[in-house]
Amino acid sequence: MREPVLAGMTIGGGAPVRLMGVINCSPESFYSASYAHPGEVRRRADGLLREGADLIDLGARSTAPGAPPISVAEEVSRIEAALRELDGCGIPCSIDTMHREVLEAALRHGVDALNDIGGLANPALARCAADAGIPVFAMASVREPGDAPGVEATLAALTLVIERCERFGIAGCILDPAIGRWTPVRTAEHDWEICRHFSTFTGLGYPVLAAVSRKSFIGALLGVLPEDRLVGSLAVTASLVGQGAAVVRTHDVAATRDVIAVCEHLRRGS
Repeated sequence: MREPVLAGMTIGGGAPVRLMGVINCSPESFYSASYAHPGEVRRRADGLLREGADLIDLGARSTAPGAPPISVAEEVSRIEAALRELDGCGIPCSIDTMHREVLEAALRHGVDALNDIGGLANPALARCAADAGIPVFAMASVREPGDAPGVEATLAALTLVIERCERFGIAGCILDPAIGRWTPVRTAEHDWEICRHFSTFTGLGYPVLAAVSRKSFIGALLGVLPEDRLVGSLAVTASLVGQGAAVVRTHDVAATRDVIAVCEHLRRGS
């Protein structure tokens, strides 16, 4: 497998761990501090890059359990408004969406990657990404986002995702083991088991994304709301970087940057 290249950055292999900073354009987000009001996206993105982000992940629809649904047209409107603020600034961006129409709108603004929690189960979205020649962050999903609880089911789902990437001719794939309360059957212990066995997924031969920032399994253990899950998130992140994560997605770039630096120094030395 050739490592994916995103806006000139190699992902995985011998490359440094890449840091993905989150900007939510959805006021429904489970973590309100990650929401950027219209007109604030450029300032927020510049700030995340100064803190050490390698790329920005923009999303305009909350996928947290219980979040109110919005139309595809509203998602397109939100993402276009955000990307207009970033036009011409050269900031590497991925777009978090499951809809072809949203990706098409983002591509008109030169977006660099797709972040698909649907695991490329939507053929129209997969073809759009393949035709654009952009890499994809693809989550372990069979029919719906995160519908593969447990380590073995996650391995099977990621194997299916790899097959989809190859079938559609995706330019590069970064695997996401789908940590989170995506479906009613998933439990916090499913997430802990995936974290404990994270290195198993790196054995599939593709770079793997660690996306645990402020998620509910950490809150369930510590008994805290999203606003108080930073320390727990950093502890899990350290473990996943030590197990070979190639990219870390986070709401807290500066703190996570320091965790990655320490983990990389411990692993590689000076």
